[in-house]
Amino acid sequence: MKNKVVIITGGSSGIGRACAFAFGKAGCRVVITGRDATKLNETAQELALRNIECLPVVGDVSLEADVKFMVEETVRKFERIDILINNAGISMRALFEDLDLNVIWKVMDINFWGTVYATKYALPYIIQSKGSIIGISSIAGYRGLPARTGYSASKFAMQGFLEALRTELLPKKVHVLVACPGFTASNIRNTALAANGNTQGESPRDEGKMMTAEAVADQILEATIHRKRDLVMTFQGKFTVFLNKWLPGLADKLVYNHMKKEKDSPFK
Repeated sequence: MKNKVVIITGGSSGIGRACAFAFGKAGCRVVITGRDATKLNETAQELALRNIECLPVVGDVSLEADVKFMVEETVRKFERIDILINNAGISMRALFEDLDLNVIWKVMDINFWGTVYATKYALPYIIQSKGSIIGISSIAGYRGLPARTGYSASKFAMQGFLEALRTELLPKKVHVLVACPGFTASNIRNTALAANGNTQGESPRDEGKMMTAEAVADQILEATIHRKRDLVMTFQGKFTVFLNKWLPGLADKLVYNHMKKEKDSPFK
């Protein structure tokens, strides 16, 4: 990892922020992006205090021009890109029958198109360095979650895109990793969109009982070093993927009952 250049979208909070510290401590030069300039600069300052070289770039991954600028600034500063971590993401929670369709547009714009834009513009440099493209997906990318139709769709789309891309890039020795954390303590549930498109504010789950963002980042770093193809985290996550593959009917019932128990569940 020494002196490799890593771009992390959504790098000012949650898993992205934790990845910035993990990859930085491993020797990488770090580029973090996000929409909140204040949070981005605070994170960059904290990284600098750890002697981690960091370039913060304000931008919205759902806007192609912003992503193009992010890549250009990275190359201008460091003259290369070795690793792209497509982490920027947003969730939603509402029954599809109650959902404003603009919510799905917004989730897809950030989670799927953000990955497509960043990968497209960073790809020539990653091919040159025989580097890594990483998608931070979710168990929702393997198993559709009720009341998360838009979120699940975006993660299924991301995983299909990266799987096809991995196959295309086999001759060019580019590493593509799909990393799927289980429920992770972060702000993604606080910023999740409700049926009307407003943020739900309070997390419906006990964040204290979840995997930490730092633990997730450490596993992603190890998987990147060893150039793994897939990374599914937590026993619950692995069990869900296994059950959905081999006993999908049972998985439907178990997932429904589990999600129905959430605080303020939208299920009637």
